[in-house]
Amino acid sequence: MTTGLLDLSWWQLILVVLLLTHVTIVSVTVYLHRCQAHRALDLHPVLAHFFRFWLWLTTGMVTREWVGVHRRHHARCETPEDPHSPQVLGLKKVLWEGAELYRDATRRGDLIERYSRGTPDDWIETNLYRRFSVFGVSAMLVIDFVLFGIPGIAAWAVQMVWIPFFAAGVINGVGHYAGYRNFQSPDAATNIVPWGVVIGGEELHNNHHAFPSSAKFSARWWEFDIGWMYIRLFSLLGLARVRRVARKPAMDDGKSVIDMDTVKAVVVHRMYILANYAREVIQPVANAELCNSERHCRRLARQARKLLVRDEASMDASSRERLENLLKRSQVLATVHRSRKQLQQVWDRTASSQEALLGALQQWCRDAENSGIKSLQDFARSLRSYAPAGG
Repeated sequence: MTTGLLDLSWWQLILVVLLLTHVTIVSVTVYLHRCQAHRALDLHPVLAHFFRFWLWLTTGMVTREWVGVHRRHHARCETPEDPHSPQVLGLKKVLWEGAELYRDATRRGDLIERYSRGTPDDWIETNLYRRFSVFGVSAMLVIDFVLFGIPGIAAWAVQMVWIPFFAAGVINGVGHYAGYRNFQSPDAATNIVPWGVVIGGEELHNNHHAFPSSAKFSARWWEFDIGWMYIRLFSLLGLARVRRVARKPAMDDGKSVIDMDTVKAVVVHRMYILANYAREVIQPVANAELCNSERHCRRLARQARKLLVRDEASMDASSRERLENLLKRSQVLATVHRSRKQLQQVWDRTASSQEALLGALQQWCRDAENSGIKSLQDFARSLRSYAPAGG
């Protein structure tokens, strides 16, 4: 059997393939996703061009097409116009046909033209990477065969299916279908696992949809985003400059009034505030209301919490009916659920003046403090200490 120039053993070949696919993953998450699609960081031209060249060899993907499809996904998430929503198309189709859905979207010239602004448009992009995208993966096949021999063909096949399956299938499919959620983003995005290592940090998908323009995907202390680790390393080497990172709210214990600084902080940190509301208000109230009389109170309370924090527009008929029955059985749960919706309406009033937003937030706090529900009262008082600058 031809073994190629390197003459590797089978386990050495596996390690090399894992390394090569990891470089591809880093190229996708750092260059295509965080740098090009969301402008969360700037890359040194040498590093950016390496990523372009490597993706041309290992995926054949064109930067402007990938960026256009991804921006469209964010702009029309979980609607029939989303190129790859499992909520619309079904998990099976997105998981196993994600690459086909991506190719279908790239054939829409109007979509790519509208959503791909700012992507590379130089001579080499126009005349090589974009024009001869298939030539790159063909060259990779030759390289793999020369280096590894006949097993190199299998190595090449793994490289070719890695991104279509994990990125187009798993992230776009499972990442919008099952998992845990730190933030109630207006879509179904989930975090698949807490350690963003396997797919470069893209597994922390709910965090990303909550803060799309952030270069860092991890949000909790126990989450690890390996893509962010590489970005920090590139920054230390002078190869990257981070432009935006989602910051946790800053608290000023000396503040005692709801003012315009409070309004600005509440609007900027609304995702964290909704997450805190779920943890500090909905969770204790659901436990108290449902665990006193229900035999399986923990399971029931957990199900209730999930219903109480979901956007009703994204619920099916069965979920809406369950939520309605839940609210009928407890006036306290109905109150905290209504208060959450009213709080969300404060920052949804984008057309309102600052004075109107201030008045709405002040009124919400007064109503919450007069509710007679301790956790809701405590939460309303804590809003006074929110400051606009992140820590």
